[in-house]
Amino acid sequence: MSKVIVLTGAGGVLCSTLAKALAKQGNKIAVLDLRIEAANKVAEEINADGGVAIGVAANVLEKASLEAAKKEVNEQLGACDILVNGAGGNHPLGTTSNPFLEIADLENTTEGFKTFFDLDPKGIEFTFNLNFIGTLLPTQVFAQDMVGKKGCSVLNISSMNAFTPLTKIPAYSGAKAAVSNFTQWLAVHFSKVGIRVNALAPGFFLTDQNRTLLTNADGSLTPRGNTIIEQTPMGKFGEPEDLISTTLWLCDDASSFVTGIVVPIDGGFSAFSGV
Repeated sequence: MSKVIVLTGAGGVLCSTLAKALAKQGNKIAVLDLRIEAANKVAEEINADGGVAIGVAANVLEKASLEAAKKEVNEQLGACDILVNGAGGNHPLGTTSNPFLEIADLENTTEGFKTFFDLDPKGIEFTFNLNFIGTLLPTQVFAQDMVGKKGCSVLNISSMNAFTPLTKIPAYSGAKAAVSNFTQWLAVHFSKVGIRVNALAPGFFLTDQNRTLLTNADGSLTPRGNTIIEQTPMGKFGEPEDLISTTLWLCDDASSFVTGIVVPIDGGFSAFSGV
């Protein structure tokens, strides 16, 4: 396949890996990120390896920024064939300190300690916007290139949280559930104009955002990291490369009759009852 593929959040660990893998298939890659330095770095690595890529600054929460990015992509690479919505993340103001509410927590005056009742609406709003609106807006902008063409699709990034919410992170869990729901809705909505819409639901991968939550400075696991490994039948964290084969399949015409699915890539986490 040789298509123009736009990836948001592609300066990060997971989506930069996908960008490089898609480039190796002969596709032209637009690496979009809020941080232009990160986007350019990934694009330079792809180009140095014989691929074709450009780095583009884009804020997935600002339509004008996305429209400017689309203009740049169209001028340099052509019309967008595939969009990978990889931008996302959590915010500490939408996270509780403990997994369960205890009576004693209500008397805890430690600085920064948060119960459910202390969650900041701004932190929750930020998380919902980044994950859900940050998926919707890029699709509004870039999917316009795809209408009525063959071989076009949108690939969203959901999460294990969308199936069963993790403790402590209600905003992120709810936002990713919204992404999964939106994936199904959009697949139906776009079904008559030739655009497929699917999603990946990664399990636990070490990224810049969660590394300090799951591992200690010496590389050993934190209590939360240990719990995750214990609940993952394959007994390990995922590697970014574990997302490649499913991504290539969903972006390729080999999956031309596949739309509206959310694929767990989680080492068995979603299948394990804990017993």
